[in-house]
Amino acid sequence: MLVPLSWLKDYVDIDVTADVLEEKLFSCGFEVEEKYQLGRDIEGVVVGEVVTCEPIPETHLHVCTVNVGAEELLQICCGADNVEAGKKFPVAMVGAQVYATAKDHVTIEGTMKIKKGKLRGYESHGMLCSGTELGLNEDLYPGAGYNGLLVLPDDAVIGSDVKELTGMNDWIFDVSITANRPDCQCIFGLAREVAAVLGKELKTPALDYTETEVEKEGFEVTVEAQDLCPRYSAHYVYDVKLGQSPAWMRRRLALVGNNSISNIVDITNYIMRELGQPLHAFDCDFLEGNAINVRRAAEGEKITTLDEKEFTLTNNNLVICDGVKPVALAGIMGGLNSEIRPTTTEVMFESAKFARDNIRKSSRALGQVSDASAKYSKGVDEYSTVMAMKRALHLVEELGCGKISKTHKDVNTGNSVEPREMKASIKKVNAVLGIEVPTEEIERILTNLSFAPVINGDELTIQVPAYREDMEDYPDISEEVIRMYGYEHIVPTFMPTAKVTIGGNNLQQKTTLKLKKALCASGVFEGMHYSFFSPSDLDLCGFAADAPERHAISLINPINIDLSLMRTTLAPQMIHAMARNQKRGTLEGRIFEIGNKFIPKELPLTEYPDERETLCIGVFGKNESFFTLKGLAENVAAVLNINFTYEPVQKPFLHPYQAASILCNGEVVGYLGRLTYEIMDEEDMTVPGYVLEIDLKSLYGYYGTYPTFEALPKFAEENRDLALVMDKAITCGQVEECIRRACGFVKNVVLFDVYEGKQIAADKKSMAFTVRFTPKDEEFKADTVDGYVKKILKTLKKELEIDLRS
Repeated sequence: MLVPLSWLKDYVDIDVTADVLEEKLFSCGFEVEEKYQLGRDIEGVVVGEVVTCEPIPETHLHVCTVNVGAEELLQICCGADNVEAGKKFPVAMVGAQVYATAKDHVTIEGTMKIKKGKLRGYESHGMLCSGTELGLNEDLYPGAGYNGLLVLPDDAVIGSDVKELTGMNDWIFDVSITANRPDCQCIFGLAREVAAVLGKELKTPALDYTETEVEKEGFEVTVEAQDLCPRYSAHYVYDVKLGQSPAWMRRRLALVGNNSISNIVDITNYIMRELGQPLHAFDCDFLEGNAINVRRAAEGEKITTLDEKEFTLTNNNLVICDGVKPVALAGIMGGLNSEIRPTTTEVMFESAKFARDNIRKSSRALGQVSDASAKYSKGVDEYSTVMAMKRALHLVEELGCGKISKTHKDVNTGNSVEPREMKASIKKVNAVLGIEVPTEEIERILTNLSFAPVINGDELTIQVPAYREDMEDYPDISEEVIRMYGYEHIVPTFMPTAKVTIGGNNLQQKTTLKLKKALCASGVFEGMHYSFFSPSDLDLCGFAADAPERHAISLINPINIDLSLMRTTLAPQMIHAMARNQKRGTLEGRIFEIGNKFIPKELPLTEYPDERETLCIGVFGKNESFFTLKGLAENVAAVLNINFTYEPVQKPFLHPYQAASILCNGEVVGYLGRLTYEIMDEEDMTVPGYVLEIDLKSLYGYYGTYPTFEALPKFAEENRDLALVMDKAITCGQVEECIRRACGFVKNVVLFDVYEGKQIAADKKSMAFTVRFTPKDEEFKADTVDGYVKKILKTLKKELEIDLRS
């Protein structure tokens, strides 16, 4: 929120520098994200008076002598059409810095340094400036919008700094307002805090006005949706004279980012910035039925807002209607059919409190955001609703832009705008802080914050203003006390039940880190995705209607449809990641993610879902293959000191002949495989992609297991190569497992060749293995290993119908 220092000074006598005020705001809980002076880029510009002004023949230029308060007059060439002897203008002397608008000066990041120059043979020692070159417009300073020199007042002191004269020495604070303090999302709200922290008196804006005897006969206000609109005020103003707002109002609106429109509209914007209460003014000529009704929209009802956008509404949207039709989207924007026009002569001012959650949801659902919706979404209190209407009517009278009738309607649910009483124990207030704040300090602080405290022994009684809706119990009082007393007074102490521990990662965190390091060492980059995905992702992967992956949790209020389900698999997002990389020219890569998938026990939810930590790996590129992914799976097994086995599997999004289940001790823990050509075409992938998913939660029982030491064999090991012929359906894992089971002396089995061709039957394949035998207690004899080989071949023949290739 932008806060001009000059505006704050209307309500508080601020006698500290901008730097000190920034520190004070920080100390009481308001972060100043940025602080800058309005004319921060302008240097060396003073008030100058043109003494002589002579035209340069055959040009539009003039050569002028200018008095800037120095010993000698400056000669300056100028091409503006309003330069004239005897008038005063801003003068940028040699070495000064202004905003760049010309090509013959040295430009520095949007500004330019003025240097001595020569035009048509005449030396020029500076530049006479326009408002644009000083960063001013018509709203910030009268006359600055003219396409020529900025004319300064006749009483401007020659040689004085132009910043002070034009208000460019004003400081702007960009303050971050926390969600629990909506009462401070305005200039006056922050002024209350400044007054408290500086111990100064707070000056309330003028709220007085004079009503005439005129009434708008028969006018009625009804609120059907009081749950969404607990207070709605309307006041009739007639004999309206639209025109330009005074310079002081236009300047203040410009300082906080609002353009001036007309006096009536500017009043509503001014009060929103000053008091935090959005207002709206309806043109009475376009209000039919002499009535206003606040209700929920009918299904399919339409409205066109001031920005000429048409919206189709639902019963969840709140609308302001006249006796016939909707004339405003409540809390968001007025309707085009009742806007203030140059012909407007009667207006109905609106000040209301709307339910913050309804405005926030409507604004998001309709994709329509405004300054008003931003205020209402954070919260507006009824105290400000009442105060803002009085302030608006005062400004109408002050600006002379209308007459105030006696027709005032205030429909509310009975909520009081008077302070409410709260009692608390001083001991409890101090207990929250862990220190003893002197009673007189508590009383001083709460008095400065307008809580009117009364202390009787340990009992503290305060009067909570209606605008402080965040105050609920004694912990809130503790917060108010300490932010003004100073957080530096808090002494760090352990909680009574606290214990000192050495800290560090737990076993799961350590193992996850080892997995990440091992994968990174294999050239795989870590990625992170949202925990949500789209129903279309499930369609992309081709999951059947009854597939467990479709048993996903739907979000009640998703950001959009693409993030509407809690993910039950990590594969779709990994597929999208590989596709995005290829579309951006990266045609080779390896990515992994360790994240949770969310498996509900039943839908709708009756308890928390099972959050299962899962590893997903995606590899893509011409040089990658199914075995690249299998090697990465083996790396995972090596980190966990376990063994994986693999069996063929069918997945709708994986190639039917390049997909396998991953098993650990007979339990399926994941899968890996190549993406189908259909998915590659759908995602515009130009190189093959492969995906792996492992349910790490099912492997938690193996975390923390380490390899046991085996002494080196005392006797020589022996290797045998076996070329085996078998059915094509038999897997390498089945053969390895059978060989190991057949002989207890087998230490290692390694596949080194696979052959299919003319030399063997068409339904067969040959797989060649190197089998290593390790002796235990005695050296192998010449025929011992041969016996082991015969035993292995016999077992292979019996169990898998495998023969030794001849």
